[in-house]
Amino acid sequence: MTFRYALTAYLAMALGQSLAANYSLRVDAGHHDRVDTPVSFQLPDANQAHWQLTGLDGQAVPVQSDERGVATFILPKLAAFQTAEFKLTPAEKQAQLSGVKMTRQGSKLQFTLGGRTVMHYQAEKSELPRADLEPIYRRGGYLHPVVTPNGTVITDDYPHNHKHHHGIWFPWTNTLFEGRKPDFWNMGKGTGTVEFTGLQGQWSGPVHAGFSSSHQFVDLIAKPKKVALTETWRVQVYAVGQGDSAYHLFEMESVQRCAGSSKISFPQYRYGGLGFRGHGEWDGRENCFYLTSNGESDRIKGHATRARWCHVGGKTGGKLAGIGVLCHPSNFRFPQPMRIHPTEPFFNFAPSQAGPWEIKPGEDYVSRYRFVVSDGKPDAALLDRLWDDYANPPRVEIYDAK
Repeated sequence: MTFRYALTAYLAMALGQSLAANYSLRVDAGHHDRVDTPVSFQLPDANQAHWQLTGLDGQAVPVQSDERGVATFILPKLAAFQTAEFKLTPAEKQAQLSGVKMTRQGSKLQFTLGGRTVMHYQAEKSELPRADLEPIYRRGGYLHPVVTPNGTVITDDYPHNHKHHHGIWFPWTNTLFEGRKPDFWNMGKGTGTVEFTGLQGQWSGPVHAGFSSSHQFVDLIAKPKKVALTETWRVQVYAVGQGDSAYHLFEMESVQRCAGSSKISFPQYRYGGLGFRGHGEWDGRENCFYLTSNGESDRIKGHATRARWCHVGGKTGGKLAGIGVLCHPSNFRFPQPMRIHPTEPFFNFAPSQAGPWEIKPGEDYVSRYRFVVSDGKPDAALLDRLWDDYANPPRVEIYDAK
């Protein structure tokens, strides 16, 4: 019997049966207690667009399918080593239930949950907010602002001391491409940039809302300029975390590929990759606070260590808030080394710290991260539980109910 996003051998033979077939779904919590856990599984028939999920008590459970034939629902509670049973049947349409909403606002996508803003995705290049910013700094393809359940903004955009920082973004710094050294991070150098190139999909739903977008890493040294890497993002915001311990939960998958026949190399360097820039009021040694999954809260000692997650926080308008950045175990060089800035509200999972590496033509460089946005002090137990959900999700088995 095969678990985790797979079907039994019997189900594989049943794919040709009527769309009216009923299935049973068994969820195994595994070694971890589960609370408000997103659970995903491959549907028995990808041609069937909508499905209905019910518990054995007859209560409907919101379930949402996507274009990949993957269905997701939220498991409210299940103790470690326990199982839960559900019925899965085809439906004529998706139930119209409240959940996460995505709306387009000019060059941005806004995500709301329960009428409250979760975050924005800046698609096309944003307008420059100040007169001291040169046009070369204009950027798109990043997340900002990111907002807590209580409405506190925790990210910054175009900060005065690092004009190339943007909320949550994903450039590389020290690179080697066809003998040139484009810097896709420090845009002011004029050697490299990252551009938004389009939206492939966007959606709202009872379980999650999200988008799929494309970016390109452009070598500006080459004449004419040349694309070194292409990238796709898939971002999902989940309808969870609305209880006593309120939090917003979303995740990102980045897939990077060589744009042509040339590889791109990354020498050893202290930063580059997924980055987070905290609110401007967090700037200064005494105004930003860190906590890693290793229990390290000293930002100097935490730098260049490796951890499963890192929480970054500070006060905005006198209100303490922060974000936990969770690193998936499938990521390259997991647990990834971290760049923790000594005085600024900046954090970066930086695999290049551990030595040189490269992306070759025909290979996908896949990175996955989950984010937990909350008010108040970091909750290490919550972050550990949510990392376990992410790294070791419940096992799912589907079989014919007849």
